[in-house]
Amino acid sequence: MRLERPTRQAWLVWGCAALIYLAAVFHRGSLGVAGPQALERFAVGPAALSTFTVLQVGIYAAMQIPTGILVDRFGARRVLTAAALLLGFGQVLFAVAESYPLGLTARAVLGIGDALTWVSVLRLVAAYFPPRIYPLVVTFSSALGALGGVAATFPLTILLDQLGWTGTFLLVGAATAGYAAVAATVVRDVPRGEHAPSRPRVGSPAELAHGVRSTWTIPATRLAFWVHFSTMFVMNALTLLWGYPYLIEGLGMRPRLAGVVLSVLIIGQIVGGPIMGTIIGRTPPHRMPIVLTYLVIALLGLALLIAWPGGQPPLPVVVVAFLIFAFGGPVSATAFALVRDYNPRSSVGTATGIANTAGHTATALAVLAMGILLQLTADPTDITDYRIALLAPLTLLLLGLERTTTWWRRTRSVVLAAQERGDEVPVRVRRHRWDRRSTR
Repeated sequence: MRLERPTRQAWLVWGCAALIYLAAVFHRGSLGVAGPQALERFAVGPAALSTFTVLQVGIYAAMQIPTGILVDRFGARRVLTAAALLLGFGQVLFAVAESYPLGLTARAVLGIGDALTWVSVLRLVAAYFPPRIYPLVVTFSSALGALGGVAATFPLTILLDQLGWTGTFLLVGAATAGYAAVAATVVRDVPRGEHAPSRPRVGSPAELAHGVRSTWTIPATRLAFWVHFSTMFVMNALTLLWGYPYLIEGLGMRPRLAGVVLSVLIIGQIVGGPIMGTIIGRTPPHRMPIVLTYLVIALLGLALLIAWPGGQPPLPVVVVAFLIFAFGGPVSATAFALVRDYNPRSSVGTATGIANTAGHTATALAVLAMGILLQLTADPTDITDYRIALLAPLTLLLLGLERTTTWWRRTRSVVLAAQERGDEVPVRVRRHRWDRRSTR
């Protein structure tokens, strides 16, 4: 039986794995400050340059379920080691690439390596830490990853100034690839004295698809999917692409001020992670009320930016709205707590991959939809056009809120039925009047 207090080995394994995730987030955001140099290096325009980000996010989302299957089959240690190697190789390839196709290839390799990290980290957290502090460690992991996003801003700018394009990316790529040896040595799939869970054999594509479908049929897995879909995509869409143009072109902010406001999305995630993790971990019955409350507040924040008279919300309003969106990252950890609680240990990786696909799919949809709406408008620097573009994430949030509420009720009905049979459940719930229809 796992100890209620994590051991020194647990923190050592977690730290090693979390550093790989930090590196993945760093490499994911490394093109942000290198964008102007990339335009000149690859001789492309802004539209072609944006393909780098769309490709990497798309590969990340598409790889989440396969990553879960790989983690279930081969273990987190091997998958994390492969992730570090791919991240390092992809960045080294990006360092020497001078043609646009080769640059795209490099970003695709980075996307695959990035996709292998988060599910592996969560599998290790589930194996080494007790349920009571699982959400806290997950949010700590996410916050540590956010530091990788910080490192991809000012520190990376300094490196690019000092070492240039090739020298900078060769250095960070080689360091990441070398770290694979540390991962292979330090990380272990289960704590000392425990036997690894039976790993499913590698079956045919039809058998793998059946396993994914079986995991998908668990109501809590679908609930986790929609929780993750709904909570984090607004923050991601603003951080990766549209936040800076909205502040500069839409609201007329100066670049330095816009950079400070945009950093609220990262700082809020770092600060909010431990807070939300503690609350979610100590009071499991409050997890879903917190999620639903957040979604309603986020909807109000977006609606305020869209409907503000004259289209120019004052700076404090914008900062508060961005801070609200930043908390979406910490709140999204609820999805992984649901996955851990309601899935067999042998399929936690697959279920985590399903849930993790959701938020990045929503991010891609939001980024694409906002771009299309801006493209259809006459003047992309008009605040009115950005207000129209913000209708895309508002619509996705409404969809997410409806689906999350529906699957929360269905999950509750399953748990209530299990309690009435006398079965053991991860989190006991109290029946309410509005549960009756759902139970039937």
